[in-house]
Amino acid sequence: MKAKIVDEPSFRDRTYVFGDRQEAGKLLADRLKEHAGSKDAIVLAVPAGGVPVGYMIARELGVPLDLVVVRKVVIPWSPEAGFGAVTWDGKVLLNEGLVAQIGLTRDDKETAILDTKKNIEERLRKFRGNKPLPNLADKIVILVDDGLASGFTMLAAVRSVRDSAPKRVVVAVPTASLGAVELVASDVEEIVCLNIRSTQSFAVAEAYERWYDLTDEEVLRFLSQSIKNV
Repeated sequence: MKAKIVDEPSFRDRTYVFGDRQEAGKLLADRLKEHAGSKDAIVLAVPAGGVPVGYMIARELGVPLDLVVVRKVVIPWSPEAGFGAVTWDGKVLLNEGLVAQIGLTRDDKETAILDTKKNIEERLRKFRGNKPLPNLADKIVILVDDGLASGFTMLAAVRSVRDSAPKRVVVAVPTASLGAVELVASDVEEIVCLNIRSTQSFAVAEAYERWYDLTDEEVLRFLSQSIKNV
């Protein structure tokens, strides 16, 4: 499998191309119009930053919004960097090359993974309560985040979604590194990423003029509003 990749040529390798996440979500929705009103389509956003993007896509297309909790496994001495990801259903995907390169011990890995699983459990309770994930069998699943740096977190999410036998998996993100797009491309049918950057340095935040960390309360408000819209 090799994804169809949809981008915006005028945005390539540029920074600060979106006002905020909601503007980016609306622009993405314009490239996903084939799914508008589809009873088979569902948007699954990765909190926190992916939720306002996903909210706008779901609203514009008239399809349901839900979320999936997936977290990067952080390097102990560098919390902003990750060496893999863990998904809502406990699957672990590690960047084994990076693990070997930075010399993580088995204890380092196990501790970091356990901490990540605990964090996911907390976020699941907060954002989903006892609500199960929707049935994704034969669905067109549109996985959304506010950007991909390495792509490992999204790749982990894609592989967990695949276990539910969807009809098609589409990744929709406003911005991503070229390496992240290439990493995810082999596992999905389509990637819609308006701002692909092949520059040596990459930060998701640099795609947005207005960037901030969402609170949990904001995430819950977007989800509540989305239920009213569909």
